[in-house]
This record gives sequence, structure tokens and C-alpha cells, in this order.
Amino acid sequence: MASRAPVLTATSISKSFGPARIVHDFSLSVRAGEAVALTGRNGAGKSTILRMLVGAVRPDEGRVEFEGTRMSETNATIRKGMASVIDDLDFFPDLSVVEHLDLLARAHGVPDPESIVDEVLEEVQLVPQSGQLPGTLSSGQRRRLALGTAFVRPRRLLVLDEPEQRLDVEGVAWLAARLAEERKRGLAIVFASHEPYLVGQVATRIVQVGPPTPDADAAAEAGAGVEA
Repeated sequence: MASRAPVLTATSISKSFGPARIVHDFSLSVRAGEAVALTGRNGAGKSTILRMLVGAVRPDEGRVEFEGTRMSETNATIRKGMASVIDDLDFFPDLSVVEHLDLLARAHGVPDPESIVDEVLEEVQLVPQSGQLPGTLSSGQRRRLALGTAFVRPRRLLVLDEPEQRLDVEGVAWLAARLAEERKRGLAIVFASHEPYLVGQVATRIVQVGPPTPDADAAAEAGAGVEA
């Protein structure tokens, strides 16, 4: 079950861009084996929160820590324990699908990288496209490749921004099962989503960002617990 010490902690973080306050006094604690879903309308600040959680954006106020260490996107120890898919990835234009995954696995010191890359390619259903360049993939296939880049890495924390984007119904069902399995294995997960099925199947806790939405109500009915 979840350990006592949080994997990720955000304490009273706030962020403004110019005169616009996007996030105000947001706090969150996530332990191993927990999956926290951020729900809310577009523009509520979910993506900004996630970028602060992974160190891509520095909070104006407050503090983010990974296993007790202040969050830094360049911290080598943190990078070995955290995987994220926040924005659309800029893939190397001259590397094939399999070369991208192999490069990431080897860069993070994964034992037997060829085996894990083969497993992930099979799971994200990109074996036939493994020799293609990312620019030749469909939008749904590029989303699967982006998720694959997280799954080939070692990780104790997984942070995802609307991972269901551009996936079909079958893809959303696969993703829900995959993330639920990751959680059961003890991974800490934070993700933003507009998909009630994904939230209901994966989240152990829902954090509403901004005013309540019908998606949050539907997810709660699907079985997740809502945090006020």
C-alpha cells in the first residue's frame, strides 16, 4: 500500500503570467500507489500546475519537492525517478520510432534496453511503424509514441497532461488499464484529464481545479473519490 513519505509534495504554489493569476495557493501530496487526477475546465490552470510539479515552470510562491528534494528539471537524481508527458514532444526528425525509445532507455541506464523497447513497442501498437520517422505517424500514433517514451524509463512518479488526447476508444481503454497497473505496482501518478472513464478507472483521488465540471461528476460516479 502507499508509503508514509510522499513521493511528490507541492506546498502553496502560485503562478502568474503578467497580471493574470493562473494558479493560487495550490497544495498537493502524492504517495506511492496513489493516482491523483486533476480535473477542471480548459484554462483553469491544470497544465500550469503540472509544469510546476515537474520543474518546467518555477512557482512564484511555494515549493515543490520530489522525495524531499526541491524540484529541479535538471536534477539528475530526480530525472531518474520521474517520467512525464506534458506537452507534445519535439521528436528528433532523423530518428525512427524504435531509435527514439532505444535512445531514452539507454540514456536512463535501463537494464536490457532492447527487451524493454520491444515490450513497449508491442504495447503501444507501434511495431509495424517502428522503422518510421515520427513525422510520418498519425496524431494518435504520435501520442502513443509520446506515452512510450515514459514507459521505457525508470520511474517512481509519472506526470501526464491529458494523456488520452487523440487516442481512440480502444486506446483510452488500454491507457486506463496500463495506468491502473502502474498504480497497483506502487507508482505515484498525477494526471490531468477530461475523460471520465480514464479518471474513474485510474484515480484514487480527484482534485478539482476551478469550478466543478460535469466531467468531475461523471468520474466520481465511476468510482473515484473527490477531494474538495
